[in-house]
Amino acid sequence: MNVPLLDLGRQHQAIETELREAFNTVLRHGKFVLGPEVAEFEREIAPFCGAKHAVSCASGSDALLLALMAFDVGPGDEVITSPYSFFATASCIARLGAKAVFADISLESYNLDPDEVRKKITPRTKAILPVHLYGQAAEMAPWLEEAKRRGIRVIEDAAQAIGAHYRGKPVGGFGDVGCFSFFPSKNLGGFGDGGLMTTNDEDLAGKLRILRVHGAEPKYYHGLLGINSRLDTIQAALLRAKLPRLEGWARARARNAALYAKLLTEAGVARFAAEGEGEGADASSEKGGAPFILPAARQSRHVYNQFILRARAPAMRDRLRDHLRESGVGTEIYYPVPLHLQECFAGWGYRAGDLPRAERAAASTLALPIFPELTETEIAYVAQAIAEFCEGRSRARAGSRRGRSDGRGESRRPQS
Repeated sequence: MNVPLLDLGRQHQAIETELREAFNTVLRHGKFVLGPEVAEFEREIAPFCGAKHAVSCASGSDALLLALMAFDVGPGDEVITSPYSFFATASCIARLGAKAVFADISLESYNLDPDEVRKKITPRTKAILPVHLYGQAAEMAPWLEEAKRRGIRVIEDAAQAIGAHYRGKPVGGFGDVGCFSFFPSKNLGGFGDGGLMTTNDEDLAGKLRILRVHGAEPKYYHGLLGINSRLDTIQAALLRAKLPRLEGWARARARNAALYAKLLTEAGVARFAAEGEGEGADASSEKGGAPFILPAARQSRHVYNQFILRARAPAMRDRLRDHLRESGVGTEIYYPVPLHLQECFAGWGYRAGDLPRAERAAASTLALPIFPELTETEIAYVAQAIAEFCEGRSRARAGSRRGRSDGRGESRRPQS
C-alpha cells in the first residue's frame, strides 16, 4: 500500500463542480485583480478567525511582513519569536532590519514557552510574534497582558492554524494582527500562494489595505511605502468555494489524529507528552516508556495541519523515516534546521546549544499523513508500519544482549 503525505486530488475531486463554477465566474467578469470575490471572501472569513476585519494578500509570508511594516518595525527593534518554525517567521523581521530574539519552545506543543518569552522582553522589544505551529495554538495568556501594558505589538503567525482555538476562541483575534497562509498544503489551501491578515482595529485594517497596494491611497498617490501583495481574484473565488468545507475538514483531521493516537498508544509505541516534559536538551529530561511521543493539546483546539511524532532518540527518527519510505508511506521533517542556526541569520550571533529544546525538536520530529480524506485503513497501515519498526528494534536489542551474554558479542584482541 502507498500512503502519500498529502493528496489534494481527493479533496478537489469531491468539490470539482463548485471549483469550476467559481473559476468560470471570474473568467466571465474578467476582474482578475481585487475583483468582487476578494472583498466577499474577506467578509466571510473574518468571523471564522475571531476578528472584525480581514485583509487578504499574496502569501502568508507577505502577511507577516505587512503586519510588521504597519507597526514601523525596523533597525534597532527586537521581535521575540520562535526558532522552530518556517523560514518566513524570521525572514520578515530580517528584511526590515530588525532583530529576531528567539525564545525556546515547549516540547509538549512545539510552540513558544511563555516563561522564555517573558525573559526575553527588553525596552527594545517592538513586537512578539508567537507561532501556532502545526495547527495548535500557542500558550499566550502568561505574557499577553504584559505585552499590551508595555505597548508591545502582538502578531500571531497562524499560517498553519486556521480554525484552531485558544481557550475557546479562534486564533487570529488575540493579538493586534493574525497572519494566515493559503499555501496549497494548508487546511484551507488555495491553488497557488495566498495570505490573510486579521485584526479588530478598523484603522489598522485600512493601513494594511494601503500597504498591500504599494502604499497608494488614492491610486497613484503614495503616502506610505508599501509593497505589491494582492490576493488574486481567482484565488479568492476558489477559496470561497472551499471555505464552507473547512470545519468538516478540521473535524476529519482531528478524527484521524485520534485514531493514530489510539492505535499507537495501544501498541505501546507512543505516548502523549507529559506536562513539563523535556525541559533540557538531552534524553535525561524525558520520561521513560514508549519510543515515540505525541504532542499534548492543552487549552486549545488542535486542527492538525501536521501530525507530529517525536522520537526519544533523534537517530531513531531518521531510521523510522527510512522504514516508512520503504513501506510506501510519505513523511516530512518540519523543520530540520532551527531558525537561529540558519546560515543567513549568523549575524544575529546564535550558536548551537543556545535553544536546546528547539534544536532537539528539529532533530527528532517527523510528520505523518493527516489529510482529511485519509482512510481508516491507511491510518491503520501507517500505525502498523511504525509498530513493526519498533518490534524490529526490540528484537535487534534482544539479540545483541544474548550475544553479549554468551560471549559472541565481545571484541577480541589480536594475540601478540
